[in-house]
Amino acid sequence: MLDFAMAPYLFSVTIVINVLLAFAIIFLERRDASATWAWLMVLLFIPVGGFLLYLIFGRRLSKKEIFTWDKKNRLGLLAAVQDQLRSIEQDTLKLDHTELETFEDLFYLHLKNNDALLTKDNQVEIFTDGQEKFHALIEDIENAKEHVHLLYYIIRDDQLGQRLSEVLIKKVKQGVKVRVLFDDMGSRTLSRKFVRRLEKAGVEVEAFFPALIPKLNMKINYRNHRKLAIIDGKIGYIGGFNIGDEYLGFNKRFGYWRDTHLRVEGGAVHNMQTRFILDWNHASRQDISYEDRYYQAEPKGDVAMQIVSSGPDSEWEQIKHGYIKMILSAKDSVYIQTPYFIPDDSLLDAVRIASLSGVDVRVMIPRMPDHPFVYWATYSNVGDLLEAGAKIYIYQKGFLHAKTIVVDGKIASVGTANIDVRSFRLNFEVNAFLYHPDLAKELEDSFLDDVIDSTQLTIQLYKHRSKWIRFKESIARLLSPIL
Repeated sequence: MLDFAMAPYLFSVTIVINVLLAFAIIFLERRDASATWAWLMVLLFIPVGGFLLYLIFGRRLSKKEIFTWDKKNRLGLLAAVQDQLRSIEQDTLKLDHTELETFEDLFYLHLKNNDALLTKDNQVEIFTDGQEKFHALIEDIENAKEHVHLLYYIIRDDQLGQRLSEVLIKKVKQGVKVRVLFDDMGSRTLSRKFVRRLEKAGVEVEAFFPALIPKLNMKINYRNHRKLAIIDGKIGYIGGFNIGDEYLGFNKRFGYWRDTHLRVEGGAVHNMQTRFILDWNHASRQDISYEDRYYQAEPKGDVAMQIVSSGPDSEWEQIKHGYIKMILSAKDSVYIQTPYFIPDDSLLDAVRIASLSGVDVRVMIPRMPDHPFVYWATYSNVGDLLEAGAKIYIYQKGFLHAKTIVVDGKIASVGTANIDVRSFRLNFEVNAFLYHPDLAKELEDSFLDDVIDSTQLTIQLYKHRSKWIRFKESIARLLSPIL
């Protein structure tokens, strides 16, 4: 039995541990100041539980390079990057489009700091509806001849998951190599039975950062949030849709699911394939070699784009930097769609400065939360933007999950990164940056169509919110750096 005489001693030990941990956070890990204060609050108000929460959620991932390249491929990529960098610096790169000349500094940023090669020969189709996206994806998988590579944050054992698994099993029987990679945290409800069925049929399946002990994953805070599909090295998919019935609009709680996804043919598929191979080789003992058969994309169009990755292993918060660069370059308009709007000060200042400069800044968020705490932090941040003259829209038709930014109707970004600290610092993300006015205009038109299904949050409405909402906003905002 517990000796109650020991209670003061145990309490003192707990306090000492918390002080030492606070010392480590402040002086050793050199965290962002806002995250430091948030963790200090957790340790102060939850002495024992806060320590356990920090062990699970607060530990930083080593900055060492966890995604390794074979030497041949690494040298090949670096050579291509250096060639393109020299062409830009010597002003010999043929840009072809006005958008590339205007935003040369943006794609230079990604090229130099993320090895994100600029490809100019792509054909891109935009999907904003899950039914249409998965119809196209399954049709492309049905037509696969050599391999199918799938990476999704969430895969569910439901109608869509079963439908997809049947197609994958059929392709394996036809001699197609199929690999499926999912995030262990995001797909935590995925049954072992579902995985075994795929593996028994010959599908190679791996989990990213799997738990060493069931239900206890010490890397739970670091999630592979990427969504990629590559078919035969020729067709690629990138965007916000995961694999589950809710993404088809079948979840009663969320209703219609509004997202954005891209189907790509052209040189950018090579970059998507490399991203998949890097992630796969980290998760699996069965490495994929960088063979020509995985890089079969041919020129298909005139869309210029870059595939940009970021994660807790990265030196820079590259996607966030791309967002900021886009927003500060705006002359006329910035249209943002995101399920969460919890930026750090740098991005919030960029949006605020754009609005105060007379740029037409519009931000759209969902009316319902899938994570309540995160939602109230979002609501607090968009309220701040109202003071700067930004227009805020609350999407009413269903759940808005799109991660899209369009600037001046000329360039855009579509991918997996939300506008929040988690996406920028903790998650492994991937975005497509598009330099093409027709595609940017199509995404802008989709935003304006969504305005019809939204209500505008005015500064008057925001100021008259209840005290209870104000309280929830305040708490959520204080803890937002570690949400």
